[in-house]
Amino acid sequence: MSRKITCVLLGPDSEGLDRPPYPGPIGQRIYESVSKVAWQRWLKHQTMLINEYKLSTIEPKARKYLEDEMQKFFFGEGSAKPAEFKPK
Repeated sequence: MSRKITCVLLGPDSEGLDRPPYPGPIGQRIYESVSKVAWQRWLKHQTMLINEYKLSTIEPKARKYLEDEMQKFFFGEGSAKPAEFKPK
């Protein structure tokens, strides 16, 4: 049986994640207030950021940047696409 939550992006009665998708307090916050669909949207956006900015996820600066963007995406003003981004 799926958990129902009020998603910060999609609103009430959204299917919740099965477990926190990220470590620490931010992971718990996401688990409590981000739906599966919204998480998939973030993963797609994150992949675009990694590709456009040629980020290496083993670098601490890149991981910090992605975590900051994730917080903006869900709980802030939103994470913008790079100005140079051209969808295929």
